[in-house]
Amino acid sequence: MAEETKTFKDLTREVIEKGICGKCGGCVSFCSAGELNALEMGKNEVPRYVNEDNCLKCKICYLICPQTDTLNLELQEKFGWKLPIGEFLSLASAQTTNKEVEKICTDGGVVTSLLLYLLERNLINGAIVSRKIGRFARESMVARTSEELIDASGSTFSGSLQLEELGGKYSTYTPILSTVKSLAKGYLHDIAVVGTPCQINSIRKMQCLGIIPAHLIKYTIGLFCIENFSFDDVAREMLEKKLDINLEKIVKLNMKDDFIISLTRGVTIHVPLEEVHEVARPACFTCKDFSNEYADISVGGLASPNGYTTTLIRTKLGASVYNGALRNGYIKERAFENSVEERMAKKKMLAKIISFARMKRMRAEERLS
Repeated sequence: MAEETKTFKDLTREVIEKGICGKCGGCVSFCSAGELNALEMGKNEVPRYVNEDNCLKCKICYLICPQTDTLNLELQEKFGWKLPIGEFLSLASAQTTNKEVEKICTDGGVVTSLLLYLLERNLINGAIVSRKIGRFARESMVARTSEELIDASGSTFSGSLQLEELGGKYSTYTPILSTVKSLAKGYLHDIAVVGTPCQINSIRKMQCLGIIPAHLIKYTIGLFCIENFSFDDVAREMLEKKLDINLEKIVKLNMKDDFIISLTRGVTIHVPLEEVHEVARPACFTCKDFSNEYADISVGGLASPNGYTTTLIRTKLGASVYNGALRNGYIKERAFENSVEERMAKKKMLAKIISFARMKRMRAEERLS
């Protein structure tokens, strides 16, 4: 019996109508009927049919959606995936050696320094990253110079940026798949991508299917992610009242064991994650991947001291990047008194990552049941 062909109609029923669409735009960006204007990003950036009759029923939109599991077995086999956090070769706590990056980075600046190493050694032509345009907003771009990479680094904001400039819609999530699509129009190759688990998942699915231009992406750096936030003016007012802060005074955002808000005048507020669940994106509650299980290198601030990045090296390709950056002085690892101290520290780091991974997976399974 032939396998049923899933179309955008199925994606609408199984994902969009259930309110768990991540609004990544992958289905619209990579629609094989793009020139026929079959799909578009509609109201509130939710994908929809423009003309269903023009749909080629190729099922690409369904297959690459991070909220569907059709290709999960193929990805798991390819990457040697296993519970609880996927395959990895080694674990480290590291930081940048670049003083300029150190001043503005969120954690240890490892992501930017790995990209600088790749770019300055001509191992990539560019990197898809997000640059800040507000306290709760970033936009995707292809960085082609060291200056552009450093400019996009971190989440520290100048006093001139106002929340009102964002039009009353605030989000910490940055869609990148339309930028991936734009690679087909240029002359770039050997691209690095920094993304959330759902974004890296979609890219891996596209590579599995041979969808152009996913073949141009050579390196993937995945961010640890418990959830992203999306809210409007009403929710902003609720947050400010609940947290007793003015969001315009935010200087820096970070997430480790909790949500960390740095305000002007050196004030830092630690907010339990459950306190901000109300403004989390609905799609995040159905995502099972915290530690970015299909990336070459996964990174985050969780389980490392301030000023350091927790780094999971997952693939041989990822190891070549990390070791090259370490050997050439772009990054340095956290120092320990002896091997026993190092072993115990890494054991605790791994336990923390596994704990968050299990928490997110359990949360998703409960929401989907």
